[in-house]
Amino acid sequence: MKHPIALVAACTLTALGLGPGVSALAGAAEDLPATARERAVIVEVTGDAANGFGITYADGDALFPPTDSEARAECSEYDARLARVRCRVGVRTWYRDLGDLQRSLAYAAEHGR
Repeated sequence: MKHPIALVAACTLTALGLGPGVSALAGAAEDLPATARERAVIVEVTGDAANGFGITYADGDALFPPTDSEARAECSEYDARLARVRCRVGVRTWYRDLGDLQRSLAYAAEHGR
């Protein structure tokens, strides 16, 4: 595998519903389909779920999602119980995966990958 951080990012982004499938990022960047190359690349994740994450992209854009408690609170606005549960599970998964991506990026930077 030429780019291990690309695979980690692909797995996390796919879990977050933000990226292409793992197979699209398993090889070198030049081997990626044009649509995958054009997608935003996350270069840094700061913060934490309790205080809010900051997501920085290679093109300079940034995203600051609400804290996990704010996001979960919005789930209570769904009328159906199943929709509320599905929303809460999605929020927990999203913030868990953002933390995983943050640790993966730090590991890759520390180990020169």
